[in-house]
Amino acid sequence: MTTSGDYQVFEAGDVPLQSDVVFPSMRLAYKTYGSLNARKDNVIVYPTSFSAQHLDTEWLIQPGGILDPERYFIIIPNLFGNGLSSSPSNTDVTPFPAISYHDAVAVQRRLLVEQFGIAKIALVYGWSMGGMQAYHWAACHPDMVERAAIVCGSARCSPYNHVFLEGVKAALTTDPNFRDGRFAAKPSAGLRAMGRIYAGWAMSHAFYRDEVWREAGFNSLEDYLAGSWDIAFSRRDANDLLAQIGIWQRGDISQCPEFGGDITRALAAIRAHVLLMPGQTDRYFDVRDNEAEIGKLVNARSAELHPIPSIHGHRAGNPINYPADRAFINAEISAFLKR
Repeated sequence: MTTSGDYQVFEAGDVPLQSDVVFPSMRLAYKTYGSLNARKDNVIVYPTSFSAQHLDTEWLIQPGGILDPERYFIIIPNLFGNGLSSSPSNTDVTPFPAISYHDAVAVQRRLLVEQFGIAKIALVYGWSMGGMQAYHWAACHPDMVERAAIVCGSARCSPYNHVFLEGVKAALTTDPNFRDGRFAAKPSAGLRAMGRIYAGWAMSHAFYRDEVWREAGFNSLEDYLAGSWDIAFSRRDANDLLAQIGIWQRGDISQCPEFGGDITRALAAIRAHVLLMPGQTDRYFDVRDNEAEIGKLVNARSAELHPIPSIHGHRAGNPINYPADRAFINAEISAFLKR
């Protein structure tokens, strides 16, 4: 383990990936909150979402909040490609290998076991790409996971979601700074185009119809798009963004030798208590995907589908600025942790 800034780094060594490539000297950045109890059974794993680093998501961790560090030992593992864990921007590995959620969760498990001696996880909680990781945790390590909360996520990337991401990639890579499979310089035009596409998908029809953006102080739709979305991804390295889009598109809990591509078999392997919380108006991870999954969670201790009643689309699952959505999730997770 090494320390960098306000987080630690787990040195995983040379890691064989599902793509049959060995990633040399792989590094997993993580941060912990709270204290591990003597029984080591108060663990919450909280993986990061697309382009997010732990600083972007730790608002959820506060005394009496959705994830309470006074009761739980919370670990945020930074997903590969986010600029802190091994990413195109901080390694010399070229071309950057195709990493899967299975690869990511395997290294996260090594961190828990080798660094902390953890054998049981009280809860894996994740939003969006974090939710997909939570699903992978529950399917691949059913003996470790007691509860899995999948917020605006799914067991695999749907074709509809895949097409959305193709549009994002096309907008980004159309920038003239994309050459020979990499960005030679910051693609300002591509990042702005990417943000505009995201704006249409991230929020709901009702959000725009009712001009809800005015609640945040914007005076016009263009003002909102320019102030919120044109710069949404500019702080991130574009090569890192492409790497994470690939992880997202490849997401599928069944794509490993154990399940052989059989999603029904993969879902049946889950034995945790499962809470599926899609956003009622989310277009990335449609409620119907979770509806199809829940009937196949036949060996889960319990499986419940509680959509977030919100017009905030995908953002309902990360409601830093939406008190009603935050209160809904808080109440659901509080009850869920009592199971």
